Amino acid sequence: MRNCEQTVYVDADACPVKEEIVSICRKYKKTVVFVASYAHSLDRLEGSTIVMVDSRMEEVDLYIINHCKRGDIVVTQDHGLASLLLPKGIKVISPRGKQFLNEDIDELLLARYLGKMQRRAGMKTKGPTKFTKEDNLKFVEKFEKILSNVEGI
Repeated sequence: MRNCEQTVYVDADACPVKEEIVSICRKYKKTVVFVASYAHSLDRLEGSTIVMVDSRMEEVDLYIINHCKRGDIVVTQDHGLASLLLPKGIKVISPRGKQFLNEDIDELLLARYLGKMQRRAGMKTKGPTKFTKEDNLKFVEKFEKILSNVEGI
């Protein structure tokens, strides 16, 4: 697979590592597509493409699912989206640097479901922790590793 054939799609509505993605993709000559809903403001970063979709639920996810192909990479924190992409041969990584894997996805989806049921029952659940510099560094390290492995470096 040649460099120009591989695309990095980013679920960009709440992605804190956009600049890092563009910088690393530039190094590996990868195409970057940020996908966001019209409800979010998104600044154009040089070397990337922005796709704006309707603000309906799951529109960003649907765009990514319908446009990515085997060998592409997706950056998202959405476990549900990751579970749909992994069987298609797409590498998926969170903005915190966690790579989603087939063997982990069922457990992640179960935890998401149980949290949703607790909230529906009126119980309070913890949200995600604040994004830290360590999260950023972990993402950069893992994302670079994924791209370098794809390149065979």
